[in-house]
Amino acid sequence: MQHVKSILFSLALVAGFPAGTAYAGDSASCQKVRMADVGWTDIQATTATTSVILDAIGYKPEVKVLSVPVTYQSLKSKNLDVFLGNWMPSMTANIAPYLKDKTVESISENLTGAGYGLVVPDYVAEGGVKSLADLSKFKDKFDGKIYGIEPGNDGNRIVLGMIKDPKNHLDGWQLVESSEAGMLSQAEKAMRGKKWIVFLGWTPHPVMGEMKITYLTGMGDSGFGAATVHTNVRAGYVKECPNVGKFITQLKFDLSMENKMMDGILKGGDAKKVATDWLKAHPDAADKWLDGVTTFDGKDAKAAVKAKLGA
Repeated sequence: MQHVKSILFSLALVAGFPAGTAYAGDSASCQKVRMADVGWTDIQATTATTSVILDAIGYKPEVKVLSVPVTYQSLKSKNLDVFLGNWMPSMTANIAPYLKDKTVESISENLTGAGYGLVVPDYVAEGGVKSLADLSKFKDKFDGKIYGIEPGNDGNRIVLGMIKDPKNHLDGWQLVESSEAGMLSQAEKAMRGKKWIVFLGWTPHPVMGEMKITYLTGMGDSGFGAATVHTNVRAGYVKECPNVGKFITQLKFDLSMENKMMDGILKGGDAKKVATDWLKAHPDAADKWLDGVTTFDGKDAKAAVKAKLGA
């Protein structure tokens, strides 16, 4: 028996695993997975989904509510591991310094077919506002206000740049910073009264998806328009934690999935419960994400997820 133990110990060393370490190849320091939630409903949904699966395969997800700037500083300082909400190209300016100094890595696209930009109700578009250049013609009707979300996010930054740019003729306009919920509440109130309003819109989104709105054109290279969402990690994370890193890299969401979960969250549902319910209703959804991945202790990850969900 002692001889067998010696052989197993030697094999573990040859394979690069210290004795007692999970065959998944992740050290004990990898068990906690620190993720950022920047308060956007779509990122709440994807982060919660990821957390549910991580928990099922033996990891310990920890979600921190942070602003976008703090998220990137935290990735750089290695106080954070994963961020699932890098909207591109609108967040190019946010991530560029960190890609340049190689403290943050963009490892995959987790969503395609998204959109982001300034929107107006259809009746406003029909009234003559179809492009960014049209806003200045109707400043009084808009009360000189553009409604955004929380301070520090990329969309607000782009809008502030547009206001400052003389060629857009938006001198004297104001960006009203609030939150996703606050902005939507203002938009819905305005639209009920057929008042003119311009605000940040994006897809996927169950509420905005049902709104009769028009995306403004003429955004140039601002970053508004068609979008993809990328997964970012702190530098070296996938190499240090190859098993969980493989799972994170393979995450691919779709508009239908996110819309469904976002709807549940916006109606007051707990993000983690909404994600759990969605996964129970779609028991094979995580299979591709878990190809080649094991539980933290080296067992069948797909089986562990199904067992946890009762699928």
